[in-house]
Amino acid sequence: MCTETFLRLPEEKRRRFLDAAWEEFAGARFTDVSINQIIRRAGIPRGSFYQYFTDKEDLFAYLLEEVRNHVKEEYRRVLQANGGDIFQAQLDCFDRMTSQELALDPMMERCMKFIRNNQGVDIQKFLPTRPGQRLLDGLWDLIDLSVLRRPNQEYGRIVFCLLMAALGSACMDAMLCPGERRQYREELEAKLEIVKYGSLPIS
Repeated sequence: MCTETFLRLPEEKRRRFLDAAWEEFAGARFTDVSINQIIRRAGIPRGSFYQYFTDKEDLFAYLLEEVRNHVKEEYRRVLQANGGDIFQAQLDCFDRMTSQELALDPMMERCMKFIRNNQGVDIQKFLPTRPGQRLLDGLWDLIDLSVLRRPNQEYGRIVFCLLMAALGSACMDAMLCPGERRQYREELEAKLEIVKYGSLPIS
């Protein structure tokens, strides 16, 4: 992750550097991402890069953390609007992140471009352990656990991770193939129904 030197930068300079990094990552395959191009776009000396990050892998992990924080804020807004229904929240988030009718979210647009350019890259290796748990930090007060079979946080975390895996897969597929968005939304609804009610017939 980033150094204290980077965190102490003025907001405008830090944002300019991150915008330059996103522009490079969104426009090339990961293997072709150039630190030289990033520092040229940002207008900083090469030595400054290494005062901020160890390498491009370290920088990319930080950018993914930005995406995680962004998604978390979107998810918070959705939960506040729907009264804490985590099942409906997945569909609402899918609609907000993939709808062509809404103004395209710049953060998600950059992430989508990276995904399109790097379909073989294992993004998981850049993520922290238990990312689902970290996403939940600070959201428990908004989630209605009373609808679950076991209304406690540990059980809720497991359900949430299953739901987020379904949401992430659906969003990625819809971003890669926007013409098939309706199909991916229907598949997401089916997955949510399985998590909510199970797959066995009711006896």
